[in-house]
Amino acid sequence: VVAFSNQPQAAPGPAGTTGRRYAGDGYRVAQGAELEARRTAARYALRQLASWPIRELGMHCVVYEILGDRSVPEVLAALAHDPQVALAEPLSEFHTLTAGRDAAAAAAPYNDPLYDLQTNLRTLGIPDAHRRAQGAGIRIALIDTGVDAQHPDLRGRILGTRSFVRPAHRPARLLRHGTAMAGIIAAVANNRIGIVGIAPRAQLLVYEACWQLRPDDDAAACNTFTLAQALAAALESGAPLVNLSLGGPADALLEALIDVGVKRGVVFVGAGAGAAAGAGFPTAVSGVLAAAGSEGAVPDGALPAPARHVLTLRPGGEYDFESGASVAAAELTGVLALLMSASPVHLTAPRLGALLRDSGTAAPGADPAAVNAAVALARLDGP
Repeated sequence: VVAFSNQPQAAPGPAGTTGRRYAGDGYRVAQGAELEARRTAARYALRQLASWPIRELGMHCVVYEILGDRSVPEVLAALAHDPQVALAEPLSEFHTLTAGRDAAAAAAPYNDPLYDLQTNLRTLGIPDAHRRAQGAGIRIALIDTGVDAQHPDLRGRILGTRSFVRPAHRPARLLRHGTAMAGIIAAVANNRIGIVGIAPRAQLLVYEACWQLRPDDDAAACNTFTLAQALAAALESGAPLVNLSLGGPADALLEALIDVGVKRGVVFVGAGAGAAAGAGFPTAVSGVLAAAGSEGAVPDGALPAPARHVLTLRPGGEYDFESGASVAAAELTGVLALLMSASPVHLTAPRLGALLRDSGTAAPGADPAAVNAAVALARLDGP
């Protein structure tokens, strides 16, 4: 991935003058950036595969294929010394972080028939928290695989979907991971169907940047290019909360986009895979709230939530249990939506982290290993 400076341009000139190429959102690719991209391809024996201007960073981003038998580090080393190149990095790959399936049991104050199996909600203090807030008015950007928007437990929860993978329209059975995360966050409560979401009145903006690797498995992958497009689209949407239930290596382009969002007050949630939390994208990026499973050792700075055998949605109107750091991130996103909907003022990521840190230990009879939404809401009323 190579990026070139793409400064804002004046409006198109009158008829007969040289025009400029437009991106899908109207942000133009400057002629200088386009010319430099072609020169770079010729200079370093590269073939352009895809390109996209990033309004938020003032860059034109290009994905190149290296021709010949040269290694990626060799080409990157040469590009690092080129003054016309603003950024050059490998096309990194990221993966959703889920594993396994099983069952659990509990007791029920909701009319959703599968609530009895949602032990994670009581661990997180959700029934008490729902007396105060259910996420109304909060829009959440979900960057993941696509979501089965026709699932009966997601009716009215999906505001819109944009896809950055090809083909854009995939069968519902290939949308397992995104559908599972959407259910954990915002499945409709008290509709006499299925389960209860942590923030059942929040609304989701789905940005499809990942693709399922196998038909009957949640494992999915995404890359720098698709994630950059999804992050930029999420920033443009104005959503105050972004869920990233995935993990991978450090990535300069994605970190730059997160930094733009953090400066705007956007709250990002990332999945921390055990001891590796904070070692890469997104949890190592400054300002990102990291979630980790509460059943094991929680990395320093991470916020714990149940990550084993959590009941959620499957495409096609089905339900199943899900495990992994992805689950913890989705749960934390839902809890943050409750806090944000209950507050009359904007809550920053540091403030939200402070409200939740050690909240489990402050709740009588609660699980001290996990965050507690009810305690955090009570702290919101404090000094």
